[in-house]
This record gives sequence, C-alpha cells and structure tokens, in this order.
Amino acid sequence: MRSHHINTIGEPSINCRGQLLSLATPVVMGIINVTDDSFYEGSRMHGLHQVVEKAGQHLQEGAAILDLGAQSSRPGATMLGPEEELNRLLPAIHAILNHYPEAILSVDTWYAAVAEKTVHAGAAIINDISAGELDKEMIPVAGGLQVPYIAMHMQGKPATMQHKPQYEDVVREVLDYMVAKLAVCRAAGIRDFIADPGFGFGKTLEHNYALMKDLSLFRDILGVPVLTGISRKTMIYKLLDITPAEALNGTTVLNTIALLHGTRILRVHDVKAAVEAVRITEKMKGN
Repeated sequence: MRSHHINTIGEPSINCRGQLLSLATPVVMGIINVTDDSFYEGSRMHGLHQVVEKAGQHLQEGAAILDLGAQSSRPGATMLGPEEELNRLLPAIHAILNHYPEAILSVDTWYAAVAEKTVHAGAAIINDISAGELDKEMIPVAGGLQVPYIAMHMQGKPATMQHKPQYEDVVREVLDYMVAKLAVCRAAGIRDFIADPGFGFGKTLEHNYALMKDLSLFRDILGVPVLTGISRKTMIYKLLDITPAEALNGTTVLNTIALLHGTRILRVHDVKAAVEAVRITEKMKGN
C-alpha cells in the first residue's frame, strides 16, 4: 500500500473555464439536487425557484462550487437516461447563472453527452461518480472539454453497490484504482484531476471508516486534490442510530477529520457548518 511513488501538493488550484479556483485553503461544494428522489429529504428541490434560492443560500454561506445533480445515486435508485438528466439540468444551469453569473457550477453525471452539453451551457466541473466506468466516452470527452474532472471510486453500480461489498484491503484497492485512473485521465488530456474515494458507494461502515482513517494517503500518493463527500451519509446515521435529518453534527465531525487529513474539497448539504469547520481547522494549522 505504501510502495507507490509519493507526490507532494504545493498550493493546488483548478482552472474552471478560465476562472482559477485556489485550493490552498480547502473549499466547500454545496449540493443542489435537481430531483425529488435524494436520500436526504432536506436537499430535494421542486421547481427552478427553489434551485435558485438554494444556490443563493449556498453562495451566501460561502460555497465556492455548486454541485448540480439530477440523478439519485442512493442504493437501489432507478437510473435516469441522459435526455431526462439534461431536461432537469440545463434549465437549472441557465437559471442559476442568470442570477449568479460568477458561480462555479459542477455537474454530477456519468454520461459523456450530458457532461458535454452542460459544460457548453456554462458548467465548469464534471463530477462523475463512476470515474468513467458507466460511459467509456466520459474521460475522452472530459479531456477535450479541458475542465476539472472529479473521479469517484464506486464498487458496482448505484442499484447494486451496497449488496455485500467486499475488499481484501479497501484502502489499498481504492488507492490502486485511483493511481490507474489518474494515469488514464492524464493520457486523455485531463489536467485538473480530483480524487474522491467514494464514501458510501460500495462500502460497508467499516470500509468507510478505514478510508477516512487513511485519507491522507490519497493526497500524499496521488499528489492531486482530494474531495470528501460524507454529508449525512449512512456511515454517520447508521453508526449513531439516527436519521439523515439528524446527522449534521456527525457530518461536521467527519468533515473536520477529513480536513485534518488533507482533503481540499468538502461536498456537503450544509454549507455554513462546513465553512466554519474549514475556518477552525485552518486556524489550528496556523493559517
């Protein structure tokens, strides 16, 4: 596990359609679900006015990126086709950028066609939970678009990923996967690669906490920014025997641990709490 060549990050930044976003201080990505099927009821959006309202709230609270998703990736969810995804995403992108033209938008999709059309519509980052596994055109398209690409590790597919996930060594296997994926993405021309270990995606509670414990290895070995997305997930609410609605405190605890382990992007439902966690951990580090 520790035999990989180690790269060290200086002060990373990503190029978002000509807008340079520094990650020297970790940033917060606010989730906007353009769907009525999210696992966390508080994040479901109904209508463009709610989408714009949520975008404004996230930006006001300090989000550097807004992550738009139309697909529910909760275990057992039904997959939308690319046309339906675009029907939901494009109006949301236009509405948000009409109100907040400087906003940096990320699109949560595994379809290359959706990535291409949403980037042309104004999105600046591709967030692919399948890391190119569900659409083989995704990585070449992302390379051609020259936008930051978030590659997430997922064992299986959303509908089946939580059916007895197994690893011999989850940290080594996810890390090896990311090393190989980074090489493929670099070869395709992707300059800004962001690694997401995929908490909750084909992992048990124990797998998730093993990854969190060794999260700094992803930063040290890959030498790229790491995104952590654990907001209100099962690794919190199942452990604490609570509901997703009650999982903000646990989310903040894990976000703080992730920040101390070198994560550069926190993907969250609750921006204000995450921004406060960044400010406190940066103060503790002397920044």
